Amino acid sequence: MVDPRVSRLAKTVVDFCTEVQKGDTVQIKAYSELAKPLVVEIYRRAIQKEAGEIVTHIELEEMREILLNEASDERLGSLPSLRMYEARHTDVYIQILAAVNTRLLSGFEPARVATWRTSDAAVRAYLTDNTRWVVTLFPTPGAAQDAGMSMTEFEDFVFTAVDLDWIEVSREQQRLKELFDQGSEVVIKGEGTHLKMSVAGRTFVSADGRVNMPDGEIFTGPVEDSVEGHIFYSYPAIYPAFGGQEVEGVRLWFEQGKVVKATASKGEDYLLGMLDMDEGSRYVGELGLGNNYEIHRFVKNILFDEKIGGTVHLALGRGYPETGSKNESGLHWDMIKDLRRGGEIYLDGTLVQKDGRWVY
Repeated sequence: MVDPRVSRLAKTVVDFCTEVQKGDTVQIKAYSELAKPLVVEIYRRAIQKEAGEIVTHIELEEMREILLNEASDERLGSLPSLRMYEARHTDVYIQILAAVNTRLLSGFEPARVATWRTSDAAVRAYLTDNTRWVVTLFPTPGAAQDAGMSMTEFEDFVFTAVDLDWIEVSREQQRLKELFDQGSEVVIKGEGTHLKMSVAGRTFVSADGRVNMPDGEIFTGPVEDSVEGHIFYSYPAIYPAFGGQEVEGVRLWFEQGKVVKATASKGEDYLLGMLDMDEGSRYVGELGLGNNYEIHRFVKNILFDEKIGGTVHLALGRGYPETGSKNESGLHWDMIKDLRRGGEIYLDGTLVQKDGRWVY
């Protein structure tokens, strides 16, 4: 029997997130066979919406391991032309995260992982720029273990976070977006943290479930040379693109927008290596304000963690051009600060959030 929560998530993904229409070509990609229940229900709902051709891909982790272990450098870095052909003929692209082993990439040389990820960067960029796309997650034992929960607890956590009135979320966040769009300076205070930055002339984006599910944040790209002060990150900084290595106790100091000093209680060498990736990696590409209060704990998965209500995250590296950000980098590393115990956010000198709750 199908879990009704899976059916509701499928309906949300098809009807709300991607708005599948009659005749649409739909591509569904699942990152392991464990996602089968959600793949089937998304397929069912797309058929009910009279979608056209529906292509499904279920990626087996064993195959990714073989590729990274055994492929030549040339093969590893070659453009997947068939996938690009598919992308150019896709109207709707649905990704389902469902890791069996959430640390699969951690044992490989970062350079090989980077080569592999670069090989299909053009495909990913085409899909995100030219389709109605969304990424969601199907709960797996590996993800539950990362979160420190039983499988039942994690399933409840995931389905509670996605089973919201997203139309109402969109309305509420639009008001928040409009408030911050009118502002010029953001100041963040908290444990080990006093940071200020300019958002003058920048646009805040309301992330309200259209491309992430769950969602619930607003974000922008601060003026690149404006970030000043210091920040201590409450949670481990995890960079999933290179295997999910955890860096704990991160402290950053900024001058004229640039990280001039960085320390960590664990993984400091890795942190410093990532900060030296390229010219833009020491600058902030994104300021995000978490606003999903059904996500109440850190689970070591950025799809959820950056949305925790009452947190902020700064992403070092690449910014989003739609916000006005000009920062370019091969890095985009979200690091999350919890403000629910003693934190404050000021907009142009006015207190707008205290202890993780909006007071404007």
